[in-house]
Amino acid sequence: MTLQELVEQVAKHVAAQTDAIHRGDPRTGNKHARKYGAALDQLMAHGDAGRDALLVLFKHERTDVRAAAAAQLLRYRTEEATAVLEMAAKEGGIGAIDAIMALKHWREGTWSLDPA
Repeated sequence: MTLQELVEQVAKHVAAQTDAIHRGDPRTGNKHARKYGAALDQLMAHGDAGRDALLVLFKHERTDVRAAAAAQLLRYRTEEATAVLEMAAKEGGIGAIDAIMALKHWREGTWSLDPA
């Protein structure tokens, strides 16, 4: 799979997980979480090229997708990711919850999505 295809998989499955949560379907949500987690793992295995590919999601139309990408890239692109997460935190919904938690863990020093 190309980097672009992996990024598309992340966006698709983050959105699908959120939609499943809204429907009250955690089983399906967990299935999509595993799929976007696997796509993120593959992107991170490409090092900075994979991280750079994920940056396109900072401008995605959905808050949940933007927040997921920014949470993943906090160490790599701290200033930009923090700005995306702070904006997402104001927008409400599941993406806002994810953004608030990512920022909290980052500021507490307990964030560990993409260690150095």
